[in-house]
Amino acid sequence: MERAALMSAVLRAVPASCVVLAAVVAGMLFAPVFGVPALLLPVGVPAVAVLLATLACARRAALLPWRPLLLAVAGLLAVAETVLWSTTVAGLPTGRTLRALAAGFTDSWQLALQSTWPARPDPALLLFVPLLVVLAAVLGVELLDRLGRPVLALAPSFAVTLLSQFYAPMPSGPAVAAALGYAAVGGVLLAFHSAAVVAVQRGVDPGQHRHPDRPGDSDRGGAAALLRRAVPSVVLAVVAVILAGLLPPTVPPRYSLRADQAVPLAETRVTSPLDEIAYRLAHPGTAVFRVSGGAGVDRWPLVVFDAFDGVNWQPGGRYRRLGTELWPGGAVSVPVRTRSAEIDTFAAGAGPWLPSQTWPAGVRGVEPLVEEEQGTLLLPGADGVARYTLTWWQPAVDAEALAAAAIDPLVPGGLGSVGTVPAGVAELAERATGGLRPSFQAALVLERFLRQNYRLATGLDLPTGHSWPQLADFLLRSGRGTTEQFAAAYVALARIRGIPARLAVGFRAPSAPDPDGRYTVRNGDVLAWPEVAVRGVGWVPLDPAVAPSASTAVSGVGLAAAAARVRAQLPAPEELRDPPVAPRPAAAVRPDDGAVSGAATWRVLLGASVLLLAAWLVGVPSATAGRAWRRRRRAGAAAVVGAWAEVRDRLRAHGVPVSAGMTVRDLATSAVAIADRTTVDDIRRLAVVVDRALWSPAAPGEQDGRQAWAAVRAVRRGLARRGWRARLRALLDPRVLLPPRR
Repeated sequence: MERAALMSAVLRAVPASCVVLAAVVAGMLFAPVFGVPALLLPVGVPAVAVLLATLACARRAALLPWRPLLLAVAGLLAVAETVLWSTTVAGLPTGRTLRALAAGFTDSWQLALQSTWPARPDPALLLFVPLLVVLAAVLGVELLDRLGRPVLALAPSFAVTLLSQFYAPMPSGPAVAAALGYAAVGGVLLAFHSAAVVAVQRGVDPGQHRHPDRPGDSDRGGAAALLRRAVPSVVLAVVAVILAGLLPPTVPPRYSLRADQAVPLAETRVTSPLDEIAYRLAHPGTAVFRVSGGAGVDRWPLVVFDAFDGVNWQPGGRYRRLGTELWPGGAVSVPVRTRSAEIDTFAAGAGPWLPSQTWPAGVRGVEPLVEEEQGTLLLPGADGVARYTLTWWQPAVDAEALAAAAIDPLVPGGLGSVGTVPAGVAELAERATGGLRPSFQAALVLERFLRQNYRLATGLDLPTGHSWPQLADFLLRSGRGTTEQFAAAYVALARIRGIPARLAVGFRAPSAPDPDGRYTVRNGDVLAWPEVAVRGVGWVPLDPAVAPSASTAVSGVGLAAAAARVRAQLPAPEELRDPPVAPRPAAAVRPDDGAVSGAATWRVLLGASVLLLAAWLVGVPSATAGRAWRRRRRAGAAAVVGAWAEVRDRLRAHGVPVSAGMTVRDLATSAVAIADRTTVDDIRRLAVVVDRALWSPAAPGEQDGRQAWAAVRAVRRGLARRGWRARLRALLDPRVLLPPRR
């Protein structure tokens, strides 16, 4: 009897343990976000607490009605002790603990999406993972006990697994290992739950059922039953391995929850470092920051500008919280090495921006935001004083490899708009590059042209401005400017010629250290320079404002030094030639290539027709629905304008003539031909909301957006009354995916 009781207890405990372990496996799938070490205790300890509470409730029937609450409390207390210890008093939860737990449900998951990965294991970012594990474990145990369905008991942990893959899909190798682990847990759950059901039905230990005359039959029957219970486990493991090996993408996924997440920045007006160049040059002695350990670094970038509309240069705006380490990304394929320096910024610094490098790897001492595509570091709310240790990646490339490298037009921010180009500038750009096709050699030729034909302004009367009027005056008339005009003009001319370039603002490193070995950077070291995207190397800085005689005064390390050595080997203008283009390998032609059977041709044509038809029937409604979803997600005035655009496109699909210059009231007048009076009135109500959102001095609120989209729904209902034929034609009309004609 003791053996039977022990076996019965084991058969009841193992399924619950498997459900909790499945939740642990699901939680550990967030390892690409935080790393394995950061998740071990936050995931493991709450899971153990839930399991112990489950076993305790199983021993006392009086606790069963309270089990969900007891399991949740045990798990949350374990989360507080492991993740939120700093909010407790000697381990006892406080009001701060409760508020932090609430933030874990509401904010933590979003903060993790707004960070670079691996993210810092801060409680504010990490908390949602152990909370998900506790939730999945509690729900799984309850589903297993109350419904008796082990597959349903795995559903909560499987949902956490799917959520983790929307965060960061795992590579095939780790995904297969995780799938095997999850399948093993599920297989054990299925097998032991089946055995537990049999034991409960018999009321005794199944192992004790032996026929007195045929003692071997029980063993054979037990083995057969075990084999039958193992079959679902094996099938589950095989399916999990196949899915894990095939589903994880070999390229970055087309969609992830992280794609639309960035840190929202406060709408504060900050002076652009590009506008401060002339002021800093007029006050050259003011110290900005000091650097320790930055030997060999020739410049310290602050902000990168890659958007130009002809008037303003705009920096990137998609900032994330800098995690534990940031890698250069796919733009750099050459070897890299790490460098580090300690930086102290002063009150006369560059506001919220921190001196950085093109490819920052990590920061200690402060927790800045980073613009991943540009490497810009931003410290919101900073007063200009900060002390931190910066680590960065420095690409290693020799002059020969750099000279032979091609430009990289696919790097984001390299070939943006330049606005309306003034007359004569395009011809100047072609003459400045010697008519060469886009290449790194052409980029150096353009740099040499500016060095030889324009002069750097000095003194007190310094030119300012970087829009086309100032750049046209600099390029076509005065020929005199600060590094602001040199760099901005270079980027504009390079983009006109198809050379990917962007504008950077920062400081040049002093040539000699202070007596204590540190480098003090002052206002007089302020610098703007262009950067050119080179394939496999990343962004290479150039110096069009440096006089030709000073071109050798460059440190012996870094990309600027490699570019200087390539510059020294640049041929004379009369000897310039486009680098040879490697011929494409000729495709092998088989003798029977032309003998394609007529049946094969028809199969190809039929297959193509079916694919086009499917793309039309599915693609047009999907694209229309996706566009409407994106418009609904906007905020403020953008939500109202999105509602107006949605109504306009809906009416276009139903045959209402629409032009780009129509107002909402014009559209209501045109809709009279196909819509009833109620629908036309709904369009006019939308016009009132649009006018209030666009022209009222008060900023539009959420109520305006809700009213606008309520009008959209009313218009849809009105158009639905036209009948199924009109609705079908409107649903499949691909013309509404294009903007209205002018």
